[in-house]
Amino acid sequence: MARSTSRTNDWGFPRWRGYGSSREATTVRLCDRHGCEAPGNCPAPKSPNSPDRWYFCETHAAEYNRGWNYFEGLSAEEAASREASESRTASGYANAGHYAWGGPGDGSRSRDEMRALEALGLEGDADFEAVKTAWRRLAKANHPDVRPGDADAAVRFQTVQAAYEVLRSAEERREWRPS
Repeated sequence: MARSTSRTNDWGFPRWRGYGSSREATTVRLCDRHGCEAPGNCPAPKSPNSPDRWYFCETHAAEYNRGWNYFEGLSAEEAASREASESRTASGYANAGHYAWGGPGDGSRSRDEMRALEALGLEGDADFEAVKTAWRRLAKANHPDVRPGDADAAVRFQTVQAAYEVLRSAEERREWRPS
């Protein structure tokens, strides 16, 4: 009768494996794509509204997602209504898109925008027409052609230009954002 032993090769110190580690093999799920031997860590639905999943590697998951059409099988009207309803429910997150709710104002402007308005000498609720007017006035007053050799005016001109660019790009983003 053979005697079972529970001896290990982990005698003494240093201990070569971590405490609690086991010797059993770990199970690795392979990619479900035929012929692929890479680990399949990315689940993908086998069909819409089905709990069954394929498990692909990153390369084959990207290939699978490239051909995925969320609106497949819907008419144009149904697709438009679904898109409108889903964008309507997510529109509350658009106000916090710049992550500047901790700054001054009502949360509709970022800290950079507030600094740019301050550089132009405007209040936080100024509209874009007031921004343009202040930018033109300050740019004309501090332009290097108007004040040649004045280093302070050149710095003020650059500050005014940078502030206008920040506010202009923010205004363009607001125009593109769906209401």
